[in-house]
Amino acid sequence: MKPQNYSRRTRYRAPAAWYSHISNRLGVFLTSFGLAPKDAVTLEVSGRRTGRVRRIPLLRTPLRGKNYLVALAGESEWVRNVRAAGGQAVIRRRGARPVHLIELAVDERPPIIREYLRGAAERSGAKAAANAARYYFGLRADPSLEEIRAVADYYPVFRVAYGRIGSNVLAQNPGLTNRASSSGK
Repeated sequence: MKPQNYSRRTRYRAPAAWYSHISNRLGVFLTSFGLAPKDAVTLEVSGRRTGRVRRIPLLRTPLRGKNYLVALAGESEWVRNVRAAGGQAVIRRRGARPVHLIELAVDERPPIIREYLRGAAERSGAKAAANAARYYFGLRADPSLEEIRAVADYYPVFRVAYGRIGSNVLAQNPGLTNRASSSGK
């Protein structure tokens, strides 16, 4: 069975049915209870149409003391739901933590995507990292920042701010007030 291929240059790359089924059932269970790799988490966000909580397993990418989520499928359902929820969500891994997700500008994404690929090598080895670069981003193994920059527009990235919007989150994220007010959220 080939890995899920997200390398097409389109706004949204829907996963195969088999992948969605396995990922959304088994992946959510494993990540919610901390039984998956250390950076695997479950994102919970309200659905933009139904308001029902939607869950998806994701890999958290730590970089320079902050955590990020990379949308491999592009403008996926979870990305649209996070935007509609004004960034409010919950991350689960052996417990629930409220978060505010802040979408990064395209020019801020390449270092996080590179770290995502470096993390793949650390978690699963060089071959897995090369496959991640190829199947997820359409790039060669160990791509340069310039190569990543060329595809970054197709991969939304969110910084994770732990806690709901309030004085603590605003104090730790000074740019958040401007983004939240300018985007109407």
